[in-house]
Amino acid sequence: MANGTSIEWTEATWNPTTGCDRVSTGCDNCYALTLSKRLKAMGAAKYQNDGDPRTSGPGFGVTVHPNSLDIPYTWPTSKLVFVNSMSDLFHAKVPIAFVRDVFDVMRDTPQHTYQVLTKRSRRLRLLAEKLDWPDNVWMGVSVENEDVLVRIDDLRGIPAKVKFLSCEPLLGPLTGMDITGIDWVIAGGESGHKHRPMDPRWVIEIRDICTAADVAFFFKQWGGHTPKAGGRELEGALWDEMPIRTRVS
Repeated sequence: MANGTSIEWTEATWNPTTGCDRVSTGCDNCYALTLSKRLKAMGAAKYQNDGDPRTSGPGFGVTVHPNSLDIPYTWPTSKLVFVNSMSDLFHAKVPIAFVRDVFDVMRDTPQHTYQVLTKRSRRLRLLAEKLDWPDNVWMGVSVENEDVLVRIDDLRGIPAKVKFLSCEPLLGPLTGMDITGIDWVIAGGESGHKHRPMDPRWVIEIRDICTAADVAFFFKQWGGHTPKAGGRELEGALWDEMPIRTRVS
C-alpha cells in the first residue's frame, strides 16, 4: 500500500531513507524531525537511529532502508510520489550506490511519477552525471530565502525531465529570482506553534515571476499554528498548477 499524505502537491510518500541534519534556516522547525521523535517513542522500526543532537535528534539519524526499495512495485495503480518526505536522498551519509538503487526502482516503475526534493544541491550537482535519469523523475530544490538562491543554479544543469522549486517555508522575499529552465514552483508558509510569518507580497512576487515566465505555480498554504490555519487562496483564487505529467499505463 502507498503511504497516504496530506501534502497537497503529491499523492503518496515513499521513504527508502529516513533522517537528516539541519543545513539552513529552513530546517529550524522541521516537521520530519518532530515526527521522527514521536515515531521513535512509538517503537517504529525505521526511527530508532538517533542523529547528532546538535543538528538532528531522536529517531532522525540518517538511515537507509533496503527493505523499502520494493514498495513502489506493490502499488496497483500509478501514483505521484514524493520521495523521502522524512529525509534527503542527497545527504552525504546516503551512499551513491543506494542513490542508484533508488533511481533503479524509479526507472523500473514508469507508471509512477517521482518527486525528489533536496536542500543539498551541491551534492546533487556532483552526482547528477553519475546517475541515469528516467523521464518519470522530477527533481527539486528547497529555496526558503535569498541566501540559498544558488541551489537554483545547481538544479538548472541537472538532466531531469522536470525541475522544480519548493519555496516552503518561505522566509523572505525572492526578488529577482531567475527561474530559467525551471518547470514548476511551489510556495507556502510555515505551520506549527513556532511558525514564522510570511509576507503576502513575497508570494505574489513569486506568482508573478512564474506567470511572466509561463512556469507552473502552486500555492500550498499561508501557514499558521496548523497547516490549514491560513487557507490556500491567493488574491481570492487557488493556484494548483502542475507541470505536464506523463503516465505509462
